Amino acid sequence: MTTHAKSAALSNVGKIRSNNQDSGYAGTQLFVVADGMGGHAGGDVASAIAIRRIRETDRVYTSPGDAEFALQSSLIAANQLLAETVFEHQELTGMGTTVSAMLRVGDSMAIAHIGDSRIYLFREGELSQITADHTFVQRLVDSGRITAEEAAVHPRRSVLMRVLGDVDAAPEIDTATLGTQPGDRWLICSDGLSSYLAEERIKKAMAMGLDAEQTARRLVKETLDHGAPDNVTVVIVDVDESDDSALDEPVTVGSAAAPLTFDSDAGRKQLRLPTILLHPLKVATTPEDSHFEPESDEYLAELIAEDKRRRRRRRITWLTALVVAIAALIAGLVLTYQWTQDHYYVGEERGTVVIYKGVQQSLGPIGLSSVYETTDVQVDDLPNYTQTTVEDTINAGSLADARAIVERLADASNP
Repeated sequence: MTTHAKSAALSNVGKIRSNNQDSGYAGTQLFVVADGMGGHAGGDVASAIAIRRIRETDRVYTSPGDAEFALQSSLIAANQLLAETVFEHQELTGMGTTVSAMLRVGDSMAIAHIGDSRIYLFREGELSQITADHTFVQRLVDSGRITAEEAAVHPRRSVLMRVLGDVDAAPEIDTATLGTQPGDRWLICSDGLSSYLAEERIKKAMAMGLDAEQTARRLVKETLDHGAPDNVTVVIVDVDESDDSALDEPVTVGSAAAPLTFDSDAGRKQLRLPTILLHPLKVATTPEDSHFEPESDEYLAELIAEDKRRRRRRRITWLTALVVAIAALIAGLVLTYQWTQDHYYVGEERGTVVIYKGVQQSLGPIGLSSVYETTDVQVDDLPNYTQTTVEDTINAGSLADARAIVERLADASNP
């Protein structure tokens, strides 16, 4: 019995982007997703260059260690190729790409990763994130400064700390070798999927029992149903045991799948690259939401300080809003109390007719009236029906009205 990997790759431009800056590759042993980024131009160029260079490693290796080294070396070579391209074409300055790649050797997976594309493993009903995002907010989460929920809405969530590009000649690339077994389902995706589809939804789609291609289509469809403003790229790899010795045909998707060209500022010209690039390249004209900043202590310190200032401003804003709300409440209560003190009514206090200032209601334990003037009229001297009326209180339009009511009561008490 031979162990095989059945795979599928799918890429979609998303709901808002005008071009696809993602690239993906599902081969016989190699599986990769690259998410390009650039300012004026270059995201699609960067991911295409990276994929076309890295897919050269799609062959059989004698050991997982050899595969891991080959994968890491191909990412470094792709990084150098990007730097050379920018040197020749200054209009591409600032372009870069994430890369998440796997090379399968028997029952092992060699992994290389940089950026915020992700690799997941679905095994025995559980979904695990294998790679760690190289983002500023992930640093804050790892250090305990913010929660994962806060990271999802953080204003700096799009800042990448590590990518392949023209900035760092020797980028730090995460590598590892993990065991795999029949029944495992691997997922590589750009952040166009992971940022807009909750892991529970991803897990549910992975567990539906669909084949690799159907699962990839399901994930992309659900992301599009959720709005999918960004490019979405998915590579699914299923590990199984079968007598079928046939391997899937390699497939390339996204910007690396088509002949590309680009226009320089001086006019259209041929891109001179090593022979691995079989087609001219086309520049992206849509600016990206995400951007790259070098992973330096100075920059991290600056971002952390900025985040502290942002939290401080947020606390001050909330505190100011709370103070304003309390002040408004107090002002409202004061105005309400003052309004009640413009009213009068006649009632009784210890058997004597009195004039009250305020209204009969109370605010919790606080009464909104008080005795303003005591009279000589005794309630017991009044006729029975008048006594009841006084005990129930008699509203007066003003102090003068209240005194007039008292005079009528005094007359009634001395027939």
